[in-house]
Amino acid sequence: MAATAPHESRPRTTVTTKDGTEIWFKDWGEGPPVVFSHGWPLNADSWENQMLYLAARGFRCIAHDRRGHGRSSQPWDGHEMDTYADDLAALLEALDLRGVTLVGFSTGGGEVTRYVGRHGTARVARVALVSAVPPLMLRTDANPGGLPIEAFDAIRAGVLRERSQFYRDVSAAFYGANRPDHRATQGMRDVFWLQGMMASHKAQLDCIRAFSETDFTEDLKRFDVPTLIVHGDDDQIVPIGAAGLASAKLVPHATLKVYAGAPHGITDTHKDELSADLLAFLRG
Repeated sequence: MAATAPHESRPRTTVTTKDGTEIWFKDWGEGPPVVFSHGWPLNADSWENQMLYLAARGFRCIAHDRRGHGRSSQPWDGHEMDTYADDLAALLEALDLRGVTLVGFSTGGGEVTRYVGRHGTARVARVALVSAVPPLMLRTDANPGGLPIEAFDAIRAGVLRERSQFYRDVSAAFYGANRPDHRATQGMRDVFWLQGMMASHKAQLDCIRAFSETDFTEDLKRFDVPTLIVHGDDDQIVPIGAAGLASAKLVPHATLKVYAGAPHGITDTHKDELSADLLAFLRG
């Protein structure tokens, strides 16, 4: 079990990467470290349900704002998966975290996966991928179950046309509010919009290519730690077939949990189920 310093000795809230970008993070609780990577176009606040739950049960929970998002710096460059992974590595190294559980949601699942591919698992005890984009979202000859490039071009066009309205509109599919008997609330959709508007316009545009066109197949094959994959089978943003189900086939001995009828944004709509599943995974 990894040791952790008393909270009073951890006043810092940013780390600086090799290109001078400041990565902002929140650091709650004491115990074995759990590091959360968020989805697009969100920030670390999107993990607060799970952080509050796990920190109250003996875990140190850390979540960062990806470069260009939330309270981190807004550089012009570096909005691709290799740099995202290296920024995550800088955070783990600056805080000297070991025995870490990495938890990635959506785009954050890609960030975590590329981290393992580039940096290995010397600091990592477990990985959880939640509604995550690996192995590849884009439809190709080798990945016929992916989405066509036109789907991602439409996202780019919506963000360029008027990103504020686009985030209000896409939040319906994100949380399944366009389905009967959904769990979405207006509050969830409002927070999605708010977090989206906190980010850099350039970072968000570049990130669309990062989450849709990056192939994580070889990264997933490098996983050698216990891995939990959680995905809703009514995910309209990252369809389960080319994502969670495909990743589970590539990661040796991965545990797959499918949430029946669940949308993409299960960190909110299914917060109690997800928090309990993460706790069981951490204690397993």
